[in-house]
Amino acid sequence: MINIAIDGPAGAGKSSLSKLLAKELSYIYVDTGALYRAVGLKFSRFGFDTSLQGDIDTILEDTMLDIRFIDGAQRVFLDGVDVSDEIRTPEASMMASAVSAKPVVREFLLGMQRRLAEKNNVVMDGRDIGTVILPNAQVKIFLTADVKVRAERRYKELIEKGQTVSFEEVLEDMKVRDYNDSNRPIAPLKQADDAVLADTTNLTFEESLELLIKIAREGISK
Repeated sequence: MINIAIDGPAGAGKSSLSKLLAKELSYIYVDTGALYRAVGLKFSRFGFDTSLQGDIDTILEDTMLDIRFIDGAQRVFLDGVDVSDEIRTPEASMMASAVSAKPVVREFLLGMQRRLAEKNNVVMDGRDIGTVILPNAQVKIFLTADVKVRAERRYKELIEKGQTVSFEEVLEDMKVRDYNDSNRPIAPLKQADDAVLADTTNLTFEESLELLIKIAREGISK
């Protein structure tokens, strides 16, 4: 199987670009961030905040998480319920960052992610795909952009979805997320030694997609 690993900070456009890249290549797209968001949602429903003080193991034991591909799109089911839309909020993003720092959560999701990659040609995005989850991926890309550009993109996305947020709030949340993801002791966000850097600060969405397609095709053909 051919595995393409795409890592990068929050708001870099990983999900949107990876999804279209997978479509271009006729691969399966796996959004690992959605899995962490779903786990974070489960904890928030039990009253946890980002400090995650409580019995994590017991909640995970009672958690059913599933990825289903419906009409070619990935949908995430938590305890039998489709939460794909519910997990796309700033609160879910912060909880995802918190739970992803917990080794027990990462272990809980590791097997699911690797099994998908073993059985399918995949484009998988996240924070540590190329460094931890799929270290032998044939293509590794580190997708990034200036934090203000990423915050602006995320802000527009949230406003279009009808959410009431300010740009300043989104920017601050993104800076916190960047710090937490890059400084956590377990599988921190970083560029793999053999990953290709794709900085889209000055690129349009279409230009960014063209860049990823070019990098992927060159990597696959080696």
